[in-house]
Amino acid sequence: MSFIDLKNDLPGIRGLMAYSPHTAKPLNELAEVLLRDEHNTLSRGERELIGAYVSWLNQCFFCQQVHEALAGHYLACPIGELDQIFDNLGASALPAKIKALLFIAGQVQTGGKSVSQDQVDAARHAGASDREIHDTILIAAAFCMFNRYVDGLGTWAPADRGYYVNRAPQRAIEGYIDFDLYK
Repeated sequence: MSFIDLKNDLPGIRGLMAYSPHTAKPLNELAEVLLRDEHNTLSRGERELIGAYVSWLNQCFFCQQVHEALAGHYLACPIGELDQIFDNLGASALPAKIKALLFIAGQVQTGGKSVSQDQVDAARHAGASDREIHDTILIAAAFCMFNRYVDGLGTWAPADRGYYVNRAPQRAIEGYIDFDLYK
């Protein structure tokens, strides 16, 4: 049960968006641009992975599960393997560019001023473009906001990870704008 009466029993951010559709619209539009825009050189799976990683660092269970399931769907990777990546990013088999971008995302989660020129240079050296670095930082910052919104109002989240995995294929089709908040 959330800290306020949301007048619905939907989990996580879905309940908050149903409660406040006028704020849901711009938040969903932001998520759509950041995570699904076709003009991005990072894949949808890589962008979802950034969101899931930041949510994991923030210990936001609902957002981590939603976006980890989507990342797993796009990257054809079981979420158990993604858990292992998050637990030991440095030893993971991820490409160097994605590791460097996830490292930067983790610095953003700590605080924007934790990102350094050396970290940005390391990401460039690993093949990241300035646009990819920009987008990584913006995704990480947005997810800090989304996570704090979800957890700050004490929303609930299904504990069964299968719930998220089973919903991921449909969410991948629907995106963040063209879906019914109430289903």
